[in-house]
Amino acid sequence: MVESEYDVVVVGAGMAGLVAALDLVAAGRTVTVLEREARPGGRVASDHRSGFTLDRGFQVLNTSYPQVRRRLDLPALDPRPFTAGALVRYAGKLHRLGDPRRHPADLPATIGSSLLPWQAKLALAAYSADVGFTPVRRLLQAEETTAAESLRRRRLAGPAVDRFLRPFLSGVLAEDQLTTSSRFVDLVWRSFVRGTVIVPAAGMGAIPAQLAARLPDGVLRTGVEVEGVTPGLVRYDGQEVRARAVVVATDPATAGRLLPGLRIPPLRGLTTYYHAAPEPPLTEPTLLLDGADDRTIVNTVVLTAAAASYSTDGRALISTSVLGPTGRDRGAPPDESEIRTRLSALYGVPTDSWEHVDTTEVREALPAAPPPLGDLRKPVDLGEGLFVAGDHRDTPSTQGAMASGTRAARAVLRHLGEAG
Repeated sequence: MVESEYDVVVVGAGMAGLVAALDLVAAGRTVTVLEREARPGGRVASDHRSGFTLDRGFQVLNTSYPQVRRRLDLPALDPRPFTAGALVRYAGKLHRLGDPRRHPADLPATIGSSLLPWQAKLALAAYSADVGFTPVRRLLQAEETTAAESLRRRRLAGPAVDRFLRPFLSGVLAEDQLTTSSRFVDLVWRSFVRGTVIVPAAGMGAIPAQLAARLPDGVLRTGVEVEGVTPGLVRYDGQEVRARAVVVATDPATAGRLLPGLRIPPLRGLTTYYHAAPEPPLTEPTLLLDGADDRTIVNTVVLTAAAASYSTDGRALISTSVLGPTGRDRGAPPDESEIRTRLSALYGVPTDSWEHVDTTEVREALPAAPPPLGDLRKPVDLGEGLFVAGDHRDTPSTQGAMASGTRAARAVLRHLGEAG
């Protein structure tokens, strides 16, 4: 059975696909969006279990992202902010590294902390000032190398990296060797300097839900498994739909299957453990890092300290992330009891009474972004009316996914205009 022809079929209703569809609909094109899951959002999703809101792995939204400011109604999301900065457990002590511009009260503790030598603190402040207030176009013109080498050139090495930057960035990059492109890491650090990290009160899934709600009725179809894509034709569930243009906005692995020959970067995984505690081990919404050489835990945070709405019964919800598995270079994630033991040392409280709520493995959390990335933008127009969008075509972030959807929609409109 062949459906009526559309101007555009968008395969995938993640952040990239939703943005592309919205722009195409706004341009007056007939569009249908086919999504495999029962709801939109892709990797940006939330589940509700045992009285808790559990995001699909630990996720946050940075309010400085240009696409976020342009696309989202942030007040409607009821954003719940995290503290700018981090706490680091090292040598049996809890050290604070705060942003004194936003939290002046953190200045004495940050200056007085023995976690980093004063030279490293000055170098970190200089790095933040540099990338935080340098235009993006100039950052993209800087010499590109690995994050580790770039930080070393900025006199950020040794304790600064091992005790703070490596554990902090590994949760953002899904890798702890700092082999990611220096250009991307500069952009990431810039976003932390300029923006606020938040979660919506209803969970991260509220973000794609807000975008999807703006689509006209009938445009988004969920529970549809696309089996194949060729120029002008999409096959699903034994049916076919014709289109003048097709945008594949799925996860990277599915995009590679639907578009043979498409180069997909290696994918990095993260695993998140959720625990419930009768009392919060920390009452502030601040990321806690492990500054020791153990590196089992990437980061941990009391989510309900930021968003009490994540718990319906008043118990604290703690999110803890570790690297992997990717299914290739890592084995199974650590046992939950091992994680809970380490959390006791990090928070400095007994964890025997904590309930293990869930473990979420996101095997393809982020595309790897090693150098050279150039200007970060990979082509979205594959020719013959086929287009691709997703964070693997831009930066591995919510900003990158949405930006690629924007670029794909523009490319489609150019194609349709030229095709007449």
